[in-house]
Amino acid sequence: MSVLIKNGRIITAVDDYTADVFIEDETVSLIGKKLDVQADTVIDASGKYVIPGGIDPHTHFDMPFGGTTSADDFETGTRAAAHGGTTTIIDFAIQTKGHSSFEALDTWHAKAEGKTAIDYGFHMILTDVEGERIKEMKRLADEGITSYKLFMAYPGVLYVDDGTLFRAMRQAGENGTMICMHAENGIVIDEIVKIALAEGKTDPKYHALTRPTRMEAEGVHRAIAIAEVANVPVYIVHLSCADALEQVVQARNRGVPAFAETCPQYLFLDHSYYEQEGFEGAKYVMTPPIREKWNQDELWRGIRFGQLQSIATDHCPFCFKDQKELGIDDFTKIPNGGPGVENRMSLVYNGGVVAGRISVNKFVELTSTAAAKTFGLFPRKGTIAVGSDADIVIFDPNRRETISVKNACTHHMNVDYNAYEGFEVQGFSETVLSRGKVIIKDCEYVGKKGDGRFQKRSLYNGLK
Repeated sequence: MSVLIKNGRIITAVDDYTADVFIEDETVSLIGKKLDVQADTVIDASGKYVIPGGIDPHTHFDMPFGGTTSADDFETGTRAAAHGGTTTIIDFAIQTKGHSSFEALDTWHAKAEGKTAIDYGFHMILTDVEGERIKEMKRLADEGITSYKLFMAYPGVLYVDDGTLFRAMRQAGENGTMICMHAENGIVIDEIVKIALAEGKTDPKYHALTRPTRMEAEGVHRAIAIAEVANVPVYIVHLSCADALEQVVQARNRGVPAFAETCPQYLFLDHSYYEQEGFEGAKYVMTPPIREKWNQDELWRGIRFGQLQSIATDHCPFCFKDQKELGIDDFTKIPNGGPGVENRMSLVYNGGVVAGRISVNKFVELTSTAAAKTFGLFPRKGTIAVGSDADIVIFDPNRRETISVKNACTHHMNVDYNAYEGFEVQGFSETVLSRGKVIIKDCEYVGKKGDGRFQKRSLYNGLK
């Protein structure tokens, strides 16, 4: 099948021009003015942006947590991502302590294979790198798993100590791979949580109040310091606040290869959501929690100045009924996570470009190109160029939608609420192509289960 996209305004992280795009054999074959070629499908993109498909480098589909499992699996989650203009996700396989990371990889391949609507890759969450386990990291890299996630939070579950951090980081550096860090001081946070519970403070808001920003900042500082000594690039996931961003800025100013992502929840939601009547605040229980509103301006400043490289989602939804309500009497039992993979592109365009905070090129960089470069997918993904995969979104910069579970154009995630309910956004992904195949057209999914392919990723290549 061949596709010709005509008359669109092609926008990448560095380009902005009007031209036609011809697609053959799943890749971009020609780009030029008024291309005179025959195609099986012709799409008129007049008045629309033609942008690279979004890349969300942080999702958790079909993930066990707190006695339940995230509500979106690889079928529903990737289909929702596609509706929102995302054409590649990188999810997290989880090594169980005492077991091989290759067991985890096999498990997550089985969860995803034949189910996804879009392309996908994996990071590996490491919990055990003792003895022979450390050697598995090189073998994982050979399998295209070139980034690993380590946790300073969740003692007794995912937490690893500083010695384990250093051991894994040193090996990753020797292998030419990347370390992703969930950076919070989980040991101290657990002590704060114990005090809150002893005082009868069990409402959802105490999830946020027991995880202060200084404990995130301390974790970020320590993670970067250990990575610097271990000589490995480090990527801070879901950075939520000004205190933590300050540590990244200081490190980068010293020339340390420290990178960070933030998420829409930290740019558009704030602590007041925890103060709603009844149990409503549970919808926003995620880690790190959403912060005081003033942090948003500091995060946007970090985005403009290049101190935050990507906007991911940390999409990890749990239904309000039956799942979030597991913690109705104890905030520590509320499954951590929220939905967002579908709404990221429109939220960032509206809050960034329409609001005058960033350029349209920066929008593409934040939602696609930077993640492709950071995680070994560029230039196959993350741009529109001859030879690149034809992951392309026809994006209407003027279309307005109101995000709602009741809006069939904005909510396909398998969860019974939307974290951005009632948000009006300008900018919408109307037609989505994955490797040259139209999979979303006018709010309808026209692809099929299993269209997506596993993507082996390259080694770290020195992103600045």
